Amino acid sequence: MRIGAIEAGGTKFVCGIGDENGKVDDQISFPTEHPDLTMPKVIQYFQDKQVDAIGIGSFGPIDICPDSPTYGYVTTTPKPGWGNYDMLGTLKRVFSVPFGWDTDVNGAAFGEAKWGAAKGLSSCLYYTVGTGIGVGVYSEGKLVHGLVHPEGGHILTRRHPDDHFAGTCPYHGDCLEGMAAGPAIEARWGQKGHELPVDHKAWEIEAFYIAQSITGAILLNSPQKIILGGGVMQQSQLFPLIRQAVLQNLNGYVSSSEILERIDDYIVSPGQGQQAGLCGALALGLSAQENQIAFK
Repeated sequence: MRIGAIEAGGTKFVCGIGDENGKVDDQISFPTEHPDLTMPKVIQYFQDKQVDAIGIGSFGPIDICPDSPTYGYVTTTPKPGWGNYDMLGTLKRVFSVPFGWDTDVNGAAFGEAKWGAAKGLSSCLYYTVGTGIGVGVYSEGKLVHGLVHPEGGHILTRRHPDDHFAGTCPYHGDCLEGMAAGPAIEARWGQKGHELPVDHKAWEIEAFYIAQSITGAILLNSPQKIILGGGVMQQSQLFPLIRQAVLQNLNGYVSSSEILERIDDYIVSPGQGQQAGLCGALALGLSAQENQIAFK
């Protein structure tokens, strides 16, 4: 089986071909530019690949309601040219195959539950912390949707007592994304995250905000695994800081051995590493093929 996968990120698009076992055989990436420049590259890549289905994990917000007249659209993003853009329809007009369509982080959560760090579990949360922050929610064996889809990157946060940064989010200012995404780190400290020393104050503050979100997610969703991916989380020194802050925040209230005794195995990096997003799109495409979901 040949499944096409598209990880449509805010910084770059990654397109690939994989199989029903989550193995990616081929992939290509290019910068996310205006859709008039980006989408022809996507179409060209798949033109001769003879895929059985295509899965798309996209930056959001997106419309995921099949009954909506704008199903398949990117909606209120500030990215130039992408607001109210019909991404799924553009592809469906070229390729007559089933399509899977969801957020990039929901896709990554799905892929990690199918083949990665949450394999065999019925629930997990996937955080991507990079150019933006997104949270994918997989619960009771399925992805969570509702009015729209989870937008956990924009929850409000308590301020770190030593942090007076205004925040970068154009909608909310000091929400989680506004305080902890890559651009916020650079704006606050005048350097990109990977340029800062591992013992810089930045990482304590970063862990404070991420741990605060995770604490709320544990109390609200009770996931069996929390997976942290994205470019910022390549700073491995963040993991012990986040785990310790989560333990302090919960203060023993959630009486689970997974947290109290094995938190190193509970808050983890993606099992599929840097391919988590692409494998998530692959999982969406495979699910669409199995269920013969097509865009109408």
